[in-house]
Amino acid sequence: MFQAVKLYTDNLKQLKGFYVNVLGFTILESGNEYFKLSIGTSTLTFQQSTKTSLYHFAINIPGNQFTLAKHWAKERVTLNREDAVDEIYYSRFDADAFYFEDPAGNIVELIARRNVDKWSDFSIDSLLNLSEVSITTPFVQEVGEQIQDIGVHVSGHVGIEGNELNFLGSNDTFILLVPPNRRWYFSKKMSITSPIEIELTDGQTINVSEDGKVG
Repeated sequence: MFQAVKLYTDNLKQLKGFYVNVLGFTILESGNEYFKLSIGTSTLTFQQSTKTSLYHFAINIPGNQFTLAKHWAKERVTLNREDAVDEIYYSRFDADAFYFEDPAGNIVELIARRNVDKWSDFSIDSLLNLSEVSITTPFVQEVGEQIQDIGVHVSGHVGIEGNELNFLGSNDTFILLVPPNRRWYFSKKMSITSPIEIELTDGQTINVSEDGKVG
């Protein structure tokens, strides 16, 4: 579902060093005000901003590489914990996941779908695509309806819940639509309204402004 995603940050230099030098991501493009990363079949751009933004995003990895991926990550970052554990199995998605934070406080999740295997050691080339991307807005109901209007529908319940975490999408890719001031799982961080640009694989776009409205 995710062709390209653009996030905003007031911490561009540190983020670039983290994703490139610590994690070893491949840079596709770079300038004074942005850099673009390759994440499997998706791209992720961080754009310079004067305001603080905060996001959660997840990356799909092969299910049989979860233990290898966790070992790889622990050599580079400190994993986040929830209830004294640093991983979780989501029965709804038949997937295992772990979390860590980047220097801007973004909550990064690597999620291993058990129905996908890749027979190799885990490396940055094991990343499959962006799996989940968060949209935080005080206009959850309105934005949710606009996203559904372009064909990305709610998963798991009948309608948009204004005060809850909403999954919009299917299979292994979802937009996570949440209101502000909701604690992110495996983090002490609270969700804040942040601008974001999403290009879907079918060419449609979702652009959310600083105040949380879809333009």
